[in-house]
Amino acid sequence: MPAEGIPQINLGPGAAEGLRVAVISAQWNAEITDKLHAEAITAARELGASVEDWRVAGALELPVVVAAACKNFDAVIATGCVIEGETEHFRVVCDAVTYGLTRVGLDTGVPIGNGVLTVDNHQQAVDRAGGPGAKENKGADSATAAIHAALVLRQIAAVG
Repeated sequence: MPAEGIPQINLGPGAAEGLRVAVISAQWNAEITDKLHAEAITAARELGASVEDWRVAGALELPVVVAAACKNFDAVIATGCVIEGETEHFRVVCDAVTYGLTRVGLDTGVPIGNGVLTVDNHQQAVDRAGGPGAKENKGADSATAAIHAALVLRQIAAVG
């Protein structure tokens, strides 16, 4: 069951034809991030985008690598998984990654799909990573959102 209030973005097969998309994923919590990474790639390819992908160590490395990818791609999807622990490190990482990815998108004008899960426990991550029995598919959702934004930006540019 999808999250309540999630937007329904209906892009048909081939809608992203001609778009170059990068998928960059953290390796930390690999059981989850491997799934998010694969789901983002699958979703982007199903929409017709050309996809290249890379992995980084953890979520904190995502913003700088995403920024580098923005120079060569129409949209970038970042996926990762930060699970709350016993210290403030969780909040520091979540805030830094969210701010960093948002800043990269604003600074570059390239849509960033934020597929970084920030969850209280492992089960919440499993429920959001896609796959059999999952409630949500944040890898695919973040790819669709970034591609949709890239297509809207192309429409806006065409008006100019």
